[in-house]
Amino acid sequence: MENVKQHFEQEAEEFDKTILMLIPLYTKMINSMISSIPYDISDEFKVLDLGCGTGNVTKAIKEKFNNARVSCIDIAENMIQMAKMKLANYEDINYYTGDFSDFDFEEKYDVIVSSLALHHIKSDNDKKQFYRRIYEALKEGGILLNSDVVLGSNENLQNLYTKKWVEFMLNNIPRKEIEEKWLPKSVDEDFPATITNHIKWLNETGFKSIDVIWKCYGLAVYCGTRQ
Repeated sequence: MENVKQHFEQEAEEFDKTILMLIPLYTKMINSMISSIPYDISDEFKVLDLGCGTGNVTKAIKEKFNNARVSCIDIAENMIQMAKMKLANYEDINYYTGDFSDFDFEEKYDVIVSSLALHHIKSDNDKKQFYRRIYEALKEGGILLNSDVVLGSNENLQNLYTKKWVEFMLNNIPRKEIEEKWLPKSVDEDFPATITNHIKWLNETGFKSIDVIWKCYGLAVYCGTRQ
């Protein structure tokens, strides 16, 4: 995770611009996750944003659910500072700097969200263990919503996912930069799993109402509820 931390410390100021150049349908992906939060707009509920980055997800939550109380955690201090500036006009937001894998879940949450973060957890076993910690941190009826990179279920599909990703980036980024920067970073820092494995692990953990809300090639939004 140290490589990830250094990367995001360096990229924080350009993150919002960069993410739109790197991630196809980023806005639709986030909107599909926010739309799936099972509360009315006036409800009060507690949210944990794992790997909050510059606060895009929390901002979308607060824009729709003004009374939501959100805790944001990110490994990069620069990301947290950017989030604080972006969210300065909103109340009931707490910030924590650190590796979410080591976060002390002292409270219980109604909603736990994450975007483009959990795939940085290196091993499948660590991912499964982290799902258990998330489950225990949710209130009864609480929901996990994750939007993330997913691996193809076979080599042909994974090659297709990578091809489609590169095709998208070429609309915004020179091929040399893609080949010398973004593809190597993905190899070094990203450890995605298949969507079928995520569903299996959520089920084994005890989550119910597991579903895939949105998917486009190597990106997916999925959820599970503690019942």
